[in-house]
Amino acid sequence: MNKSQNLRKYRTSTPFHYYCVTTVSNQRKPIFNSIDIAQIIIKNIEQLDKELLSKTICFVLMPDHIHWLFQLQNELPLCKTVQYLKGRSAREIKKHKNHINNIWQEDYFEHCIRDERDLIKQARYIVANPLRAGLVKNIGDYPCWNCIYL
Repeated sequence: MNKSQNLRKYRTSTPFHYYCVTTVSNQRKPIFNSIDIAQIIIKNIEQLDKELLSKTICFVLMPDHIHWLFQLQNELPLCKTVQYLKGRSAREIKKHKNHINNIWQEDYFEHCIRDERDLIKQARYIVANPLRAGLVKNIGDYPCWNCIYL
């Protein structure tokens, strides 16, 4: 069984539960440094919220990956919600930047939030990611994040 299949082996999805998802760009290329590409991905997160498929708590779009903390808003499984984000954003990016193929790696990591303390801990981890990576000295200087707590 390959690594990707191991990720899916015990994956569950509970409607209206909170999840922290991390997914990376194909071959971890820093294509999300492009503000045009970043805006497309952020717009797609916002669209999923508008369609009542998710309720975003926070996200940060790093140069080669995204951390997204959200609540499922209906019976649609977690894997489909993530598939919508990745599929829709990939199609739109390819339409505008036709020289870029294979935007995302195939799979993703998820963490099922256990309780409110875990939710806050994950949100803090996500928001501080650009600081830990040394991309900025102040999170307010980083353009590709959002959090309902701030």
